[in-house]
Amino acid sequence: MKQVVTFGEIMMRLSPPLNYRFIQTDNLEITYGGGDANVAASLARLGIPATHVTCFPDNELGQAAAQSFQKLGVDMSHTVFRGERLGLYFLEVGASMRASKIVYDRFNSAFANLQPEWLDWKEILKDAQWFHWTGITAAVSDTAAQACRDAIKVARKLGITVSADVNYRRNLWQYGQKAQDVMPELVEGCDVIVCTEGDADDLFGIKAEAGAENRFVSVAQQLVKRFPQVKQVIATNRETLSASHNRLTGILFNGQNYLETPAYDIVPIVDRIGGGDAFIAGFIYGSLTYPTEQEALTFAVAASALKHTIHGDVNLATVAEVEQVVGGDTSGRLLR
Repeated sequence: MKQVVTFGEIMMRLSPPLNYRFIQTDNLEITYGGGDANVAASLARLGIPATHVTCFPDNELGQAAAQSFQKLGVDMSHTVFRGERLGLYFLEVGASMRASKIVYDRFNSAFANLQPEWLDWKEILKDAQWFHWTGITAAVSDTAAQACRDAIKVARKLGITVSADVNYRRNLWQYGQKAQDVMPELVEGCDVIVCTEGDADDLFGIKAEAGAENRFVSVAQQLVKRFPQVKQVIATNRETLSASHNRLTGILFNGQNYLETPAYDIVPIVDRIGGGDAFIAGFIYGSLTYPTEQEALTFAVAASALKHTIHGDVNLATVAEVEQVVGGDTSGRLLR
């Protein structure tokens, strides 16, 4: 099977144990993660060959970050080791009515200083069937956005499916370019996009039409019209009952039909970071494996629901575990 290739920054994640607050702890747990890389690792766990492309500082921290994803089965052979700094983020995990909080420390990271000419996308993508990126990558720096632009161009020439989680993070766009000026050109080259109503409004000025029976369909119809290459707009509907209790539904519009999955009740949540990455990874897996969009979408939201039960950024659920949830077994009974 050909590879899925992802591109983006990987950061070190530092978290107090359990649900402790920063002020309560004198030690922090280290894991590694990044939106695009989480997708690659989730796919590798599901049995899909996955390659991640990134840039790390050429030091022990960069090596540790690369090895953490290699251990998960991700091909990291196209990693560039240049620069001096690994991006960090600090996560305080909430509970019940207390929300989780994230503090970023990623300015001037090795990835932010990545130069597009360091990456030979024709070589990287020669054995690929799918390329995935996120709006976070384009937000990090002008050079990262250009490298992403180059990758999409090559992928289109090679006939590779391109997907993106547009994932608008307002505070990341600090290098002098507006997301509204950069993202449309990148999305023009995509076949599949993860895009919520809020992202569509913030990035493309697209809002649901007044009186629309289904607001997501109204927005998705406008997205498909503006970006004719896009064949599927997908998203999750998340009902946040508390930091420990969410309800998740998968939705899709393919230009003609609207699809929706059953809702999954997730309580208690162990770790919701990476839930969206698990969703798109599940959808890519489903699209490559199952005959229908409905099956792919249902697998995707079940994979995302399971991610909420797993510590760290990456969904470590297996195909069998996801299919068990898809089949209706959400009991969590002890398996012997």
